[in-house]
Amino acid sequence: MSAAPITVRRGLCETHRSAAAALYWAAFGAKLARPLGPSSSGIAFLRKTLDGRFAITAVREGELLGIAGFKTAEGTLIAGEFKDLVATYGRFSAVWRAAILMLLDRTPEAGVLTMDGIAVAPSARGRGVGTRLLGAIGEEAIAQGATSVRLDVIDTNPRAQALYVRNGFVAGKTQHLGPLAPLFGFSSALTMRKSVGPA
Repeated sequence: MSAAPITVRRGLCETHRSAAAALYWAAFGAKLARPLGPSSSGIAFLRKTLDGRFAITAVREGELLGIAGFKTAEGTLIAGEFKDLVATYGRFSAVWRAAILMLLDRTPEAGVLTMDGIAVAPSARGRGVGTRLLGAIGEEAIAQGATSVRLDVIDTNPRAQALYVRNGFVAGKTQHLGPLAPLFGFSSALTMRKSVGPA
């Protein structure tokens, strides 16, 4: 008997919100530990603030296998505001956490769909889930009239960088954090781009 097919679609089902938050934290917790940690608080914050309108998900038999987020001028996958930080961490703690998060923020570019992370469940790795999510991101970019997709990958995540290269992303500028590196747990981030749509 063959395995059930994997369905890739836009949006995040509410029943998958907790699983999505846990997946995202597993993928980016090291990067987000300072502004959003500890992990229990970080996952709770993500669960509350995920905006499914800016998600592509991979599901099989009701199980969330992967999620890819994107950012546009209308919003982003991780849509938390200052009031959400206050509700989770308290007002004093929210102030410095918000300042750190601002350093990670990226302004959308005209004609470019910016990715807001991709995460695949450990049990689903090596099964093409990441490739299918990236393909769907490319389709979303075309639907929005964009001509390219942009993402940033940190130097401590070579597995992700290899996935992006295999899927046609080209390395661009490297941003070095310098003295801010200990704050985030990585020292540099590489911008990668892929052209989409007709040549």
